[in-house]
Amino acid sequence: MPAPRTSASPRRELTAREAEALRALLAARAAAGAPGAPRPAGTRPATRRKRPAQKKKAATRRPAPRTPRERGPWRARLLLVGLATLLVPVLTVLLAPATSAPGSATVAADPASLALAARSTLLQDADAYRRLQAEVTARQAELQAAVEAERTARAAVATEQATVGSAAADLYRASAEIRMPVLGLSAGSPDTTPDVLYRQALADRAAGAREAAVVRAERAEAAARDAAGRVAAAQDAVDAATAQARTVLSGVRDTVDGLGPAVAAQLAGLDTVPAAGAQQERNTAALQRWQTHLAELAAAGIEPPRAAALADPASLPDGFSPALDAAGQAVPGVAWAVVGNRPVTVLPAETVAAVSSALSRLGRPYSAGATGPDAFDCGGLTASAWLLAGYDLPATAAGQWAAAAVVPAAQLQVGDLVVSDGGADVAVSLGEGEVVGASAGTYQVGVRPLPADARAVRVTLPAPATPNAPLPASTSGLGACGAVPAPAGPVSPAWGGWSNGRIPAEALCPVARGHALRCDAAAAYTAMSRAYEAAFGSPLCITDSYRSMAAQVDAFRRKPALAAVPGTSNHGWALAVDLCGGVNVAGTPQWTWMTGNAGRFGFVSPDWARPGGEKPEPWHWEFGSLL
Repeated sequence: MPAPRTSASPRRELTAREAEALRALLAARAAAGAPGAPRPAGTRPATRRKRPAQKKKAATRRPAPRTPRERGPWRARLLLVGLATLLVPVLTVLLAPATSAPGSATVAADPASLALAARSTLLQDADAYRRLQAEVTARQAELQAAVEAERTARAAVATEQATVGSAAADLYRASAEIRMPVLGLSAGSPDTTPDVLYRQALADRAAGAREAAVVRAERAEAAARDAAGRVAAAQDAVDAATAQARTVLSGVRDTVDGLGPAVAAQLAGLDTVPAAGAQQERNTAALQRWQTHLAELAAAGIEPPRAAALADPASLPDGFSPALDAAGQAVPGVAWAVVGNRPVTVLPAETVAAVSSALSRLGRPYSAGATGPDAFDCGGLTASAWLLAGYDLPATAAGQWAAAAVVPAAQLQVGDLVVSDGGADVAVSLGEGEVVGASAGTYQVGVRPLPADARAVRVTLPAPATPNAPLPASTSGLGACGAVPAPAGPVSPAWGGWSNGRIPAEALCPVARGHALRCDAAAAYTAMSRAYEAAFGSPLCITDSYRSMAAQVDAFRRKPALAAVPGTSNHGWALAVDLCGGVNVAGTPQWTWMTGNAGRFGFVSPDWARPGGEKPEPWHWEFGSLL
């Protein structure tokens, strides 16, 4: 048992790696504003290469250089996350006696750990922004209700004031005897007394009505003032929530501005899901091409600047020159830099982040109306990718086309939004004639060829003053996000390029605890379960959904008379369910409800599973008519 260390115990000297780790940690703490921490001597690591120098721009047009304060806090936060594992080992080394094992190395922050921290930060900020946008929407609804209430109150004020005004005018024009009929009483004409008193009673009633109208007008005016106060309060709430949302979005842009190409390259490969066959090869090739481009920039010490710095080709940061199209025209929003003896395209930091975020979703499932983080439709993927770059876009292809600046076909660049099928589909351009998008035709996010009817918009350029003209109607016959028309008869259950029972869990959508289906089947099942719950007070009871190959083998071993031969079950395509809770018994109210309603949600009982069929299984239902 080692003796306890005393204050007199000698301490060994740090190794070179340990000293470097400690210096990195102290520098990160200083950048984060840790009290008492020494500030780093320089604003950039000594080994960082400078951007390639070209002809300098005029001094009056040179953008202000970034200061460590502009980018330091976020990078410092990432360094602290990446270096968190350094603190305990380094302090242990500092406090340990000389007998400690030498060479206990610490791991310095690297692009992979920074990418993990960046992803966490971006996702948290994106969630916060979505919550704030939901709050803005709610506050705007409250504001609209308050405006309507004020309008109603003002209308009531106008009505009551008109009533008072009309009565006052009539009273002003009336004679004294009309205003006070009692003045017409005469001792010499006693027979007129009843009429006079009657007219006086009417005059008194009219006076009371005028007074009531005045009171109502005053109350209406007070109600209008209160309504105006509620409008002002509702407007303040909208403004406050909007300001918070803009602050969060600005923070996202600050974060992506500090990523750097090496970290962005790691970010692009963090969350991908394996596809099958040729699709996986295409996905991998596109991802590697993007990462190679970013690695080239990192090796040359080139950091993508903010979008605002590249918007005007005539005023670019030092070291960059205008990118030119095939006709020699300058392309706004991107630039060229020289690496070695050739130009390379430099995209804005926001575009780099958006492309990396889109590629990181490769293989994720397609689900109509989904905006992530686990499933997407085409507009949801592009909106999500650009939200993680600091831009709030509509969640539909048509909305994104209308909201961004149109790009000529000859100036299409990586990161541009490619809209096709008359505004029914959208994807992110990857260059080399390819795009990445969420497809309803393949049920997944993947790389595919550039559509023949592609039109493009660039998010980082100023938005148009008026929405872009609608696109021509599609002639492809495809639906939203490339959905193929529903077939008339039975179809093959195979999809996505996977084999039966070999579908990755990440390519599916959950329907209940421990159960998952293809995402369109999952959405239909969820809707059907809600309708069933409305009828019976509880959701559908499910015992089986997707079966992996291992699960099929196990089921066949245990129930050879019931289970399909492994590799042939429609459960292996994530398109079949087995139900319980009464649905599993023919003739029950639950089974009867399913037979009458399941078709509305796309689920059918195959002929062989129906009562009197080849192998009756009242519990077995499939999504669509399958072979």
